[in-house]
Amino acid sequence: MALVSVLVKQLLQPFMGISEIYNPPLSTFLLLLIPLLTLVQLLKITRRSSNHLNLPPSPPKLPILGNLHQLLGTLPHRPLKALSERYGPLMFVYFGNSPTLVVSSAELAGEMFKTHDIVISNRPKTTPANILIYECQDISFSDYGEYWRQVRKICILQLLSVRRVQSFQHVRNDEVSSLITKIRLSCLHKGGPVISLIALVCSSVHAT
Repeated sequence: MALVSVLVKQLLQPFMGISEIYNPPLSTFLLLLIPLLTLVQLLKITRRSSNHLNLPPSPPKLPILGNLHQLLGTLPHRPLKALSERYGPLMFVYFGNSPTLVVSSAELAGEMFKTHDIVISNRPKTTPANILIYECQDISFSDYGEYWRQVRKICILQLLSVRRVQSFQHVRNDEVSSLITKIRLSCLHKGGPVISLIALVCSSVHAT
């Protein structure tokens, strides 16, 4: 234990005020936490590889980061193109810990979205979606099936029918007039702040 404390103290020596904040039990805990997290990550990788899934080729990835380090820059589609030339038009990459399938061929994309569209029609279940959308019961997050078809039918008949849309036309007209008035008044003030059209349009859309 004394050897561990000395090692931690030497590793943290470059930081300012280390002699004042150094705490042997806390430092030992932090030193043991690093290999524990590494072990958890290795177990996750081993579990994925033990499933024996027939996945497309994938470039080497880093723990936690995945393949994000290979997509640096303002034009990430160029590194993806370079990787697709090496690993093929159907490639498996990791955005952090999220597995992602990258399709770089128009033929394969057409086959996926036309022939096998039902297979890829479901969205992944995430913790925020489960909390905010009642365990993914919303039409945009629920799985394709009888429930989704019934909810879609209700939306079309009760919310998006011609009669229902026309009944709220006066609300949309009022919001558009209000938006035009806000833009006009903002333009009259010389030297005023720059108009954020995105914020104004989003406010008008949410108001309707």
